[in-house]
Amino acid sequence: MRSSVDDITRTAPAPWPEPVTIDKADPRYPDLAGRGINARFPAAPAAIGLPATPRHVAELVEDAVGAGRRLAVRSGGHCFESLVDHPEVDVVIDLSEMKAVGYDPEHRALAVEPGASLGAMYRTLFLGWGVAVPAGRCPEIGVGGHVPGGGGGALSRRYGLSVDHLYGVQVVVADGSGRARAVTATREPGDPNRDLWWAHTGGGAGAFGVVTRYLFRSPDGAAGDGRLLPPAPAAVTKKTVRWSWDDLDESRFVALVRAFGLWHERNSAPGDSGAQLDNSLTLPRAGGGEVTLETAFDAGRPDAADLADALIADVGRAAGSSPEVTAETRSFLAAVLVPDEFAGVKGRFKSKAAFLRSCWQEDVVARLYRRLTDRSGYQNPAAAFYLLSHGGAINAVGQEETAMAHRDAVLKAYGSVFWWDPREDEVHLGWIRDTYHELFADAGGVPDPDRGYGGAFVNYADADFADPELNRSGVPWHRLYFRGNYARLQEVKGRWDPGEVFRHALSVRPPGA
Repeated sequence: MRSSVDDITRTAPAPWPEPVTIDKADPRYPDLAGRGINARFPAAPAAIGLPATPRHVAELVEDAVGAGRRLAVRSGGHCFESLVDHPEVDVVIDLSEMKAVGYDPEHRALAVEPGASLGAMYRTLFLGWGVAVPAGRCPEIGVGGHVPGGGGGALSRRYGLSVDHLYGVQVVVADGSGRARAVTATREPGDPNRDLWWAHTGGGAGAFGVVTRYLFRSPDGAAGDGRLLPPAPAAVTKKTVRWSWDDLDESRFVALVRAFGLWHERNSAPGDSGAQLDNSLTLPRAGGGEVTLETAFDAGRPDAADLADALIADVGRAAGSSPEVTAETRSFLAAVLVPDEFAGVKGRFKSKAAFLRSCWQEDVVARLYRRLTDRSGYQNPAAAFYLLSHGGAINAVGQEETAMAHRDAVLKAYGSVFWWDPREDEVHLGWIRDTYHELFADAGGVPDPDRGYGGAFVNYADADFADPELNRSGVPWHRLYFRGNYARLQEVKGRWDPGEVFRHALSVRPPGA
């Protein structure tokens, strides 16, 4: 079966005329099949499709549907769960070679294909136009899966999320008969496909179709100087402070974490000067490293440096000590292209995350302290929790303006555990799940939006929420990820993917499902 999709203008010529299909006997198979970063989920699809154009994507979709094969879509391969590497998936459409970044004159927008990494996008947009999409901190992540979950990172408190600058998407969708076509949907009020654009502003990847191009252009005036996107800073300064576990008893740890959280309660409103800072607090298990505060800001803003010093002083006073502060200034590209600490390392891991509307209370932080320092029943040093700054310009957007509904949080909490031996799975999974449940015990073990918390971030995929054996809170997974926007997302799903061609454990279900 072959699609009638028209050729779409690209910023580079297609490297091959027809989609490439690779089976298990092909020597190229291991490299493509093994791109997923979590070794807990081995991949064994019957075939991998490697497209170079939207037409190729449509042909691969139609072939899979026509053969009754379940398909999944991959861009960067950084999915935390088995949403792609699932035993029921027969065909993976691998978008890694669709990685062009350039200018689209028809839409007057900067176009990025889904196979581009965040680092490649940063580099090309900065060198070509001096601008940046406010996206994630890990340059290895693929644009394709990152953006539809909302996107966000170091520039987001200042400029908003990736989707706040998303003008449009080109998506290959499948109708009820399985016929595929490419559709362009924009945020223009009169666009008949606008609902499809809206669904890709936080509805999650792999749920409505295959995005083959993202079109970025800030809303009028958002960039401030006539550019299509916000200007990137010339240089970024990062200040780092570390505390040894030997210097932190429970009371000092609680005071330190609370000071960090309370600072964000006071400095995370839209337009607040504190939104210039991008902050993180790393809380590793004792024996796995030091408690670390990092704050980063535009090196050209002396007022931001003063704010960073004030934050560090606040937290230091609370901890009862003022350890040495190290500072480093790098050019913009040098700052954003620093590899993630786990780049190129493929082990087994489990992550759990939440949005926080306010700082954790003292008893909650005390529970976390005990979980991080107790070595009587758990010895793994490769486990940690992180508090990451949120808010600022992110919260200037209404909860219904985009599908990304988490516009009232000040922090993201993120816990992760890493190991190698599959025989230890239950031990490590048990530790992270039990710790997370303790932190949200007053809300049934999940960050219930109706009980003071902010829900969860779909880009930090956590299939536990959709498992009734693991989520006994009574709060459905979609309430945590999409809050009040889920019913509208279901309507979009019913219109654009009525046959549920695109589905996984955390994808939006059709109406009535």
